[in-house]
Amino acid sequence: MTSSALNTRRLALADMDAAARVHRAAFDHALPWLAGLHTPDEDRWFYRERMFSVCTLWGAFDGEAMSGVIAFHDDLIEQLYVLPAAQGCGIGSALLDIAKQGADRLQLWTFQRNARTRSFYEARGFVAVEQTDGSRNEEKEPDVRYLWTQVPARECRDAAVRPAMTDRRGD
Repeated sequence: MTSSALNTRRLALADMDAAARVHRAAFDHALPWLAGLHTPDEDRWFYRERMFSVCTLWGAFDGEAMSGVIAFHDDLIEQLYVLPAAQGCGIGSALLDIAKQGADRLQLWTFQRNARTRSFYEARGFVAVEQTDGSRNEEKEPDVRYLWTQVPARECRDAAVRPAMTDRRGD
């Protein structure tokens, strides 16, 4: 699939089984040591009952076939998955841009060992702001929280420091 052929749309409840299939295929490909963590029935339930009820979901399509999915709410990206055969074609970026529209900031979690995904987010302006040992996630896998802001995080820190320095000089 080429990015020029990319078709995206907001997902309906009827799309949740396809979203679950995209999730599982991409997850198992990227994290083979965690493959089989959930059954297909559990994945479908998760998307129909949990993701659809609390998130905005968008999908990318190649004709009628879903090739990518993003689920987000408030400032949190819950899920972003692209089929392995469709990765590198701009689908993940296009879906991420949908979540960025109108957002001042976004955050997400990914696993520390998932180097390709970490590189993807870092190349799109996300900054690692927290790492854990994985004791709080279902997989017990060390993870990392990323943050994206309209103003790069470094500029935010610099801006926070400048007024304090100005105030001291003004005394």
